[in-house]
Amino acid sequence: MDAIKRYFRSPAAIVGLLLLLVVIGMAISAGWIYPRDPLALAGRPLIWPFSNPRFLLGTDNSGRDIAAQIFYGARIALLIGGAATAIAIVIGVLIGAFAGYFGGWVDTVLMRITEAFQILPNFVLLLVLVAVFGSTLTTVTIAVGIVSWPAPARLTRAEFLSLRNREFVQAGRTLGMKDLQLILGEILPNALPPVIVYASVVMSVAILLESALAFLRLSDPNVASWGNLIGLGRDVLRVQWYVAAIPGIAILITVLAVSLVGQGLNDALNPRLKGR
Repeated sequence: MDAIKRYFRSPAAIVGLLLLLVVIGMAISAGWIYPRDPLALAGRPLIWPFSNPRFLLGTDNSGRDIAAQIFYGARIALLIGGAATAIAIVIGVLIGAFAGYFGGWVDTVLMRITEAFQILPNFVLLLVLVAVFGSTLTTVTIAVGIVSWPAPARLTRAEFLSLRNREFVQAGRTLGMKDLQLILGEILPNALPPVIVYASVVMSVAILLESALAFLRLSDPNVASWGNLIGLGRDVLRVQWYVAAIPGIAILITVLAVSLVGQGLNDALNPRLKGR
């Protein structure tokens, strides 16, 4: 309850939550507001926004409703962002927990694996995975999650290193608790708050990575995503700039909302800020 009160003391966190709720509302209501296929031809190509009441945000190069693609694109952004973040956090927490708890050769091996994934930039590794395994929505989501786990792993490891010798862990060992019980039942709940906060960063980066893939036409072309729409707008950027600008603004607002929510969670869950 105190954490909730601290969260709502921050105006930026409230704004972020409201923006995120708007994006979620768009994703939920997309099928009701726009029951037709968002990739179906709807009218004349390249109608400017607000010039035709049927197409509030205009149409793209092929005559498809941009507003419908924005609403359905919210689903794709949240789906990929949420699923990829879950994959990255689960992998990162498992590797970081075992590395930080056991130390020694276990820590060395797991951290060398983590460093191996960090040698290449995330996007380059993502391009390799998509080129090898294909560009379906499921593949892209899993690939984004796979390239995003090293940072959560390092954060979890640092938390476990600081907690593994605390009094409550020593008491658990004295009582005969097994290592897995100590990891999952005692240390992990205390190590999770900063990881949960960092999940907002992972989600923001995941949305941007998928959009970059789609812009390069390496993501799934059969879904209405914001990145795909920006990629289409690239061909008419000088004259019909709105085709790329509108989904770009949607991405900006979503990433900003997730970041502000993450900052609000940090202020609410960080014990060092409780007295402020």
